[in-house]
Amino acid sequence: MGGLRRQQEGDHGGDLIGWVNQPRSDVPAITHVDYSARIQSVSPQTNPRYHALITAFRDLTGCGLIVNTSFNVRGEPLVCTPEDSYRCFMRTEMDYLAVGPFLLEKSAQPKLLADRDWRQEFALD
Repeated sequence: MGGLRRQQEGDHGGDLIGWVNQPRSDVPAITHVDYSARIQSVSPQTNPRYHALITAFRDLTGCGLIVNTSFNVRGEPLVCTPEDSYRCFMRTEMDYLAVGPFLLEKSAQPKLLADRDWRQEFALD
């Protein structure tokens, strides 16, 4: 079976759910069950603005990383333009949206005019 093997009862003492749900790192959102993660590093020489953002986040929170994920909601295609980003932002529970040098606060934005419910616009997977 290649690198796969069948779990033995002794691997988790019979408590498979407890074994799967045990903390794997200080950042469980990025840590796979096998303790691996798909990390990327950012250099101040190649991306100074993003590096400065991560450094400021670390200074504020003590956590020197930012989770980067796809930008869309379930069933909707990935955002491709600033307009897509804004529409997704306004249709969801996000509080802030950063686009280039701009930071938008949801409460300061006008309501979307003639907006449709995204849950009706796109088929859920």
